[in-house]
Amino acid sequence: MWRRLAGLLLAFAAATAGLWLLSSRLSTGQARRPLRFPSDLEELRELAEALRDYERQHRGAALALFCAAYLYKQSFAIPGSSLLNVLAGALFGPWTGLVLCSALTSVGATLCYLLSGAFGKQFIVHYFPDKVSLLQGKVEENRSCLFFFLLFLRLFPMTPNWFLNLSAPILNIPVSQFFFSVLIGLTPYNFICVQTGAILSQITSLDAIFSWDTLLKLLLMAVAALIPGTLIKKYSKKRLKLDDNKHTQILNGKKSL
Repeated sequence: MWRRLAGLLLAFAAATAGLWLLSSRLSTGQARRPLRFPSDLEELRELAEALRDYERQHRGAALALFCAAYLYKQSFAIPGSSLLNVLAGALFGPWTGLVLCSALTSVGATLCYLLSGAFGKQFIVHYFPDKVSLLQGKVEENRSCLFFFLLFLRLFPMTPNWFLNLSAPILNIPVSQFFFSVLIGLTPYNFICVQTGAILSQITSLDAIFSWDTLLKLLLMAVAALIPGTLIKKYSKKRLKLDDNKHTQILNGKKSL
């Protein structure tokens, strides 16, 4: 068990060192300001503009850093990928950003799956025995339509995405089904984040958010994101076994009163 922990820590240290070395080579303009995640609209615009300037001269390096940072967060289940989705929309545009984030989400989640399978199975079972047991039961109940069940979990999560990524090897979920369920199931979420980043990068003030053009884009974005969830939910009522509110609360980390 401790050997597996040492292996995981070694992999984490190597990935951290690699990301630091890559980020240290990237400068954002003549001032060489340190890179950091944006916390408001103004910082988002400044960071996106600075990276655009750099990308014009060093497109490959800027893209490599973004991909490395995204995969780093996904692989080790570190929160904050949503901020990178927003940044992708501001930096690469709505459609290129969506394709990029959807691909990185799938690859990163699969790397998390593989790392958990190699190093983390015993830790997950030890620290989350009830959640693993309940989720295992749900997976077995829906084994005949497992792919659609996995899509449902991504669109209407009974458990956080990070926990599903970590526990999937324990549940004997095939890696191919896992990969494509992430690719398809998280596309609506990625779409909303990336489109939001693209919209925010184009407006100059908070008043512009309430313009008819921006509101129409947000409305169309919401409708488009709801379509896959509506279809899967309709299918789930006929084919999937999901009824058990108490179990859903436990999987979400909540205890019923």
